[in-house]
This record gives sequence, C-alpha cells and structure tokens, in this order.
Amino acid sequence: MPLNDQQIQTLGRDALQRAAAGDFAAAEEMFGRIVEARPNMGQALHLLGQFRLKLGRFAEAREPLERAAQFLPREVAAQTNLAGCLLQLGQNEQALAALVRAARLKPDDASIAHNTGRALEALGRAEEAERAYDQALSIDNRLVPSLSARADLLAARGEWAGALTDLETALVSHPADPRLRLRRGKLLLRQGDWWRGLGDHEARLEIAGERYAPELPNWQGEPLTGRLLVYPEQADIGSSEALRDTLMLARGVDAIIQGAVVQCAAPLAGWFDGPTVQRGEPLDGFAAAAPLRSLPHLLNWSLDALPPPARLRPQAVPSSRVGWFSLVEPPAGLEITRAPDEIPACRLVVGDDAWPAHAAASLGIPTVILLPRTADWLWGPRLGISPWYASAELLRDDDREGLAARLARC
Repeated sequence: MPLNDQQIQTLGRDALQRAAAGDFAAAEEMFGRIVEARPNMGQALHLLGQFRLKLGRFAEAREPLERAAQFLPREVAAQTNLAGCLLQLGQNEQALAALVRAARLKPDDASIAHNTGRALEALGRAEEAERAYDQALSIDNRLVPSLSARADLLAARGEWAGALTDLETALVSHPADPRLRLRRGKLLLRQGDWWRGLGDHEARLEIAGERYAPELPNWQGEPLTGRLLVYPEQADIGSSEALRDTLMLARGVDAIIQGAVVQCAAPLAGWFDGPTVQRGEPLDGFAAAAPLRSLPHLLNWSLDALPPPARLRPQAVPSSRVGWFSLVEPPAGLEITRAPDEIPACRLVVGDDAWPAHAAASLGIPTVILLPRTADWLWGPRLGISPWYASAELLRDDDREGLAARLARC
C-alpha cells in the first residue's frame, strides 16, 4: 500500500525515536519502507544506510549509502558514512574517492584526514598515509587514532623514538588503555628496554582474546602455601608459539619457587627434567598460576641477567649430523636430519625460532637461530651470541652469507 507524505513523516519520526532508544532493527525496517515508497529521498537513504551500519550489515548498507551520496553531494556526513562502509568492506579505492569528496567540502576535518590515511595505508601507500595522519594531527594534535596509526608506520621503518613519542602522547589522553600500553611496552622491549617495557607488556592480560588462563589466582610474586603452575598462555598449547615459549621461558622457576610445575604439551613432557602437567589434568594442590611470558616481569629478569636454560633429560652425544629445522633450504651435500628426537646427536642445529632450536640450545649444542626482521621482543635488539643460550648464535633469516660462513666454520 503506497504511503502518503503524512504517513512517511509519521513513520520517519517513529523510526528515529526507536533508534534513539537503541532499537536499530526496528528503525531500519521502518526506513526500508520509506525508501521503498520514496526511492530517491536522499535523507531516508542516508538514514537507512546508517542503521544498517549500526547493525553491522555493511554489504547491505552500501547501496543506500552510495545513492544517498549521489543525492546529497554537498552533505559531508553522506560522503564520510559511505567511506566508512567501504573501508569495512575493503573497497579502499572507492572509500578514498568518497573521502576526497568529503575533504573538499570540509578541508579542516581531522576525522576525514585520519580516515584518508587509513584508506591510503590499506592501499599500501604508506608515505601518503603518514602525510594524511600528519594533517589530522595538525588539526587535532591529540587525536588518538592518528597518533596510534602514525606510531605503527614509524615503528615499521625503525623510527622507534618517533613511534614512542606518539604513543606517549596518546596515553596522556587514555592512560589506562591496555592496547596503547601494550604497544608502548612492545616498542620498549624491542629496543631492549625491559626495565620500562615489561610492566606495560602485562597489559596484554587485560585485553580479551583467545588466551588460555587456568582457574587459579594470578601469582604476583607473593609467598605460596601450595604449588605454582607456570603455563603458556596460547589457546593451543600444541602450537609452535606455545612449544617455543615453554622451552625458552620455563627456566629458573623451580630454583626460586619450590613447587613450581610447568604446564606443557605432550611432545615436550619427556624433555623436561622436572615436574610437568598437561593441560586438562586436575590442578589440585596448586595455589596460583603465572603465564610464562609474565615471568621476566615477575622475577625481574633482564637481558644481562637471565636464569640458565631449563634442564632437559636428554644428554647431548654429538655425531656428524646437522639438525635442520628451518624453512631456509640447507646447502646441497650437507648431511642433515629433520627429526626432533635426533637433536641430542647433532653437532650443530640450524633452525627458525621454534622449539627444536631452543631444545638444542638448551642442551648446549651449537645452534644457529634464524630470526625474521620483526623477531619476538624476547631476543632483544642485537644479533650474534644470544643472552638466552651460550651456545646459540642469532642470524637474520635472509642472511645467506652469514649462514654460509657459519656452516663453513663447522
């Protein structure tokens, strides 16, 4: 049944009241009826698109927002809402075009400049994106999203001081923001500043995510009347990251805390020369728990004073073989093994930052660990002999000449 002007006006008023009360589904349905009756009504199209955005229905929001932008070419919000929808859909070129139109209408708008930076960054145009963030911050020097985004760009090209300054400025406005604190912590830790960075790194535990935590009190360094569980926080305890963290970080705990037990995946249980428990087993008798990645903070570790590696059961009895546990291909003619259970019999192990290389280094076997450019902060900023393992040497995974020279010495 067609709607007359009075009915449309009444329906639109009721829809806006529903939206003000948070009922966007009802408002969307009502404006859908209005648009069906008046398909060229720009404001109705714009509101319909906005309600669909509120409902997370980005693909359905696109068509009314595109039409609204055509019917309302002088309305900044019509262009920016279309751009926001397109950014959500990954249509970055079209989003950029809408933002250019919005910027012509309102050139001194920090939000438009910031979202222009987002679109440019998504298109891989980092230098232009940084200029857009600069423009946004010239308008509003405390715009946290632009400070955060520019910090990422600066950190990506190694300008740590500039990135840290941006994050510090953002934290003035949002001092309790765990994501900003975590990012500041990671920047500091990558530079080897554990004294300032470790506390911020604990902010990760305040961020919801797929992280495992046992149903035990969090240990904060206090004396315990029961056992302490130290555990990898990854949801998948059998993942490469969890296995690596277990071998790298489960060190020195039992010497400091009597009754400490390492939670580990089944493949590692036979390696540890100490008490272990597997995930899913009862935790009776445990008084508290601490994630492995919190131990440097809780036990005041530093790169210059790390506890010795975890004690392992196997004994190194080297043969002529080289253990190879890297995605980098070994040179032709080199006698290698890729079997982890043969690590104790290797005279040298070459591996990526994964548990086999850590097992070899813990056993005192000469080990070359190949790290990517964006290596885990735990390694610190320097290559060469690792502070974590006296027998391990750190190389970049793209340093073919360095690896060849190391193999030649072997």
